Amino acid sequence: MKFSKTVLAAGTLASAAMLVAACGAGQVGQSGSGDQPGGNSANSKKLALVPGVQAEPFYISMQCGAQEEAKKLGYELTTQAPQKFDAAMQTSIVNAMGSNPPAALLIAPTDDQAMLAPIQQVRNRGAKIVEVDTSLKDKSVAVSSVSSDNAEGGKLAAQTMAKLVGDKPGSVLILDTIAGTSTTAARAKGFEDELKNHPNLKSTGIQFTQNEPEQAAAKVTAALVSTPDLAGIFATNLNTGEGAATGLRNAGKIGKVNLVGFDASPSEVDGLKKGEYQALIAQDPAQIGTKGVDQAVAALEGKPTERDLTAQLHSITKDDLDASSKYFYKQKC
Repeated sequence: MKFSKTVLAAGTLASAAMLVAACGAGQVGQSGSGDQPGGNSANSKKLALVPGVQAEPFYISMQCGAQEEAKKLGYELTTQAPQKFDAAMQTSIVNAMGSNPPAALLIAPTDDQAMLAPIQQVRNRGAKIVEVDTSLKDKSVAVSSVSSDNAEGGKLAAQTMAKLVGDKPGSVLILDTIAGTSTTAARAKGFEDELKNHPNLKSTGIQFTQNEPEQAAAKVTAALVSTPDLAGIFATNLNTGEGAATGLRNAGKIGKVNLVGFDASPSEVDGLKKGEYQALIAQDPAQIGTKGVDQAVAALEGKPTERDLTAQLHSITKDDLDASSKYFYKQKC
């Protein structure tokens, strides 16, 4: 995800609650109460999706899949997203649902602990909770969590990096987003664990960018100075990848230091074509959205749900761009 990636100023709460992502519109359902499936009958067919951030191809692709599946199953899906991947901004949106809950809330928590209380509030008013992409540490809140196997994605990225570097010894920088983001943390750990199986490569450690491209660029600039044998960079999402590419470009190191990014947004795919990235690890966000709706509807209709589901991951290089085009993310539904 660009989990594109913070403190709310006075008056932002009301405006953030009105934010509607590009592919969805409308208001969340009527008031419900009680810890019963879907609250009251007025909103029994209403689903709400709260992604991690607005206008990001990963989450737009997820929304497209969710909308299509909801329509197919006879449900209405509305989407509201924060302007940044930020717990305070997302909390304001979720809190606004507390007294007016949908039948089910599909949400990508922007912090695995800070989002617990607001999500619990919606659940306690009768909504079913399905986590999509990211998840809470507390496993008792959601009926299902749907995501990529992020640790496996990190492992795949390290294997891809090892192939790109070959037998040459060198160091690898890992750029993560924000501490407490479950998905990127799993990617970083999976990468670091797998890198131990490639003794010619060593990790310089995990550095956080606060999900800001400018900070990622600065981290890369510093690493190029402090680590002369830097052979690769693993960027755990779109924002870190864009920032890393900027840092390499500014230093004249494009193509000289291997950059493996996560996701397959239009800008990342374009960067791969230009040689700014040497590989991308693509998720299947539409499948995450589809499965998320399926689990929410199953919970509402009293059918069995699966607690943890995963979507596929794919390693893409410049050589197989055309064959992998079906995994590219969308900018609109």
